Amino acid sequence: MELKEAKDKFIHTWGTLATQWGINRTMAQIHALLLLSPKSMNADEIMADLQISRGNVNMNLRDLMDWKLIYKQLLPGERKEFFIAEKDIWKVAKQIAKERRRREIVPLIEAMEDLKEGIQADTVEKEEFLKIVNDISKVSIFADNTMTSLLKSDENWLINNFIKVFNK
Repeated sequence: MELKEAKDKFIHTWGTLATQWGINRTMAQIHALLLLSPKSMNADEIMADLQISRGNVNMNLRDLMDWKLIYKQLLPGERKEFFIAEKDIWKVAKQIAKERRRREIVPLIEAMEDLKEGIQADTVEKEEFLKIVNDISKVSIFADNTMTSLLKSDENWLINNFIKVFNK
């Protein structure tokens, strides 16, 4: 496989997989392109490589910066803005986990707490409702605690613990 074909396949795959992380396909493809690029790129270069509109590029670059997956890079003598991706994949994974926790897990926990406070278990139907809400709350809190532990850990701790589990 030629490098161009491999890069295209990586960008396509990253874009497809990222939709499962809560990131849109185009945003992920821009991220993949910047991950693979040995130098920072400007919006025109990204538009040309991915064949997407300026508005789509600009909107997704802002979102990637909000997620802290890419950064602006100022180049001497250049008027255009350039962008570079965080290349440390461990940091990328932690940042994606942090954003997903903030956007998905925390609001779910808060919603379940609100629901528990608003219902009194005085009928069978309400008891069943509260049971489901409590179960979702417990799973959400467990996921939050697990995610928080992973975010506080460093790469070596996680890898060493996985190795211990798989060597048993």
